[in-house]
Amino acid sequence: MKLKDSLRQKLREPGKYAQAVLRWRRLSFNEAPLIFGNSKPKSGSHLLLQILNGFTQIMPYAYTVAEPVRTINREGGRRPVKDVAEDLQEQPKHAIGWGYVEANEQNVSVLCQPHRVNYFIYRDPRDMLVSQVFFATDMHKGHGMHDYYLSLPDFNARLKVAIRGIDQDGLKMVSVRQRYEGVFEWLEQPQVMCIRFEDLINNRDETLLAMLDEVERTGYEIPMPRDRALEILVEAINPKKSHTFRSGKTGGWVNHFSEENKVIFKEISGDLLIKLGYEKNNDW
Repeated sequence: MKLKDSLRQKLREPGKYAQAVLRWRRLSFNEAPLIFGNSKPKSGSHLLLQILNGFTQIMPYAYTVAEPVRTINREGGRRPVKDVAEDLQEQPKHAIGWGYVEANEQNVSVLCQPHRVNYFIYRDPRDMLVSQVFFATDMHKGHGMHDYYLSLPDFNARLKVAIRGIDQDGLKMVSVRQRYEGVFEWLEQPQVMCIRFEDLINNRDETLLAMLDEVERTGYEIPMPRDRALEILVEAINPKKSHTFRSGKTGGWVNHFSEENKVIFKEISGDLLIKLGYEKNNDW
């Protein structure tokens, strides 16, 4: 079974390339700008991926790369910075890339070029934390926090750990404030279109049109009427097809944060929500 899965994975992208050749009636895909979709974990990456897949129906791209570029390897350790940058550099011109990468000097040097298009999606930290706890506890048994979360008495206790972070007994997870330092680093990059997950849910059409505008900022003209392109992107969005789908809603944190967790979050995060534009003050 593992051999079959391995062969299927190796043949997937060549097969998609062949299909694209027939669909677009061309042998090369070098006209449209390189696109890379980036995300904080548990912040809407698979929703963004569906949109990127929709792009392949609008513009001449062969496919979206199957595997994301990661800063953290599957064993939970950090990959060498140069390896991540090399992965970004080696993105094929005929494909759309995506991943979970930091805004360090090497990555920014590769991605933030006038001829490239970059999207970065982030989410209300409170919803992100709730999603992370559910994911690590119920959906991903291989997650580094899975066993520890199960050892705690309830969701409330797990959420406290997610907010504060942990560094003990071989477990290391930074606080919510530290998690979002990387978000601000991407927000400072003018060559990156930063997208709030909530806007893709609550202001969908406007946000999708802005994403198309970002492509044409490079000088490339999308070969399709804008209303038809929007229709294709809307059809491509189906959160229930994501294997990590849980609710696909915004503001769900209110159903999971206890008063105690609100106090802890405010203490740890400081003005995080205000700086991100999710709250006007800390009286929530």
